[in-house]
Amino acid sequence: MSSLDIISADAIIPALRANTKKAVLQELSDRAGAVSGLLSQEIYESVLQRERLGSTGVGKGIAIPHGKLARCTRIFGVFARLDRAVDFDAVDGEPVDLAFLLVAPETAGTSHLKALARIARLLREPVTTAKLRVARDPASLFAILTEGPASHAA
Repeated sequence: MSSLDIISADAIIPALRANTKKAVLQELSDRAGAVSGLLSQEIYESVLQRERLGSTGVGKGIAIPHGKLARCTRIFGVFARLDRAVDFDAVDGEPVDLAFLLVAPETAGTSHLKALARIARLLREPVTTAKLRVARDPASLFAILTEGPASHAA
């Protein structure tokens, strides 16, 4: 499974404007609903439920919120570059400015974990995150997310 399998060009938010973690999650869920046909409120509730277990702010300004839904038929993602970094209760205490929402079927099992790992590896690359932070349009962000080196494969 490549990055192209889980994100599409219309699932990119180049300058998400939000002041809180919940607002970021809501905006990501709204876009996820729009690109998938799933109910954005169901996505939001699933992601919020996962957040209650512990923050998905993984550090260095990056968050990878995720959730599983019974009605979801495939793993997919939504990426946002935040207009302004927000507190996300990240493990390192740093505010988040890059967020990749991952939504998976309840039955996804290890493929969900592999997708999470692949996203984490991609966003752990300093060169990639530097490019994402300066890109301003959806096409550029999409290209950066999907051009990654072979080492990003799960």
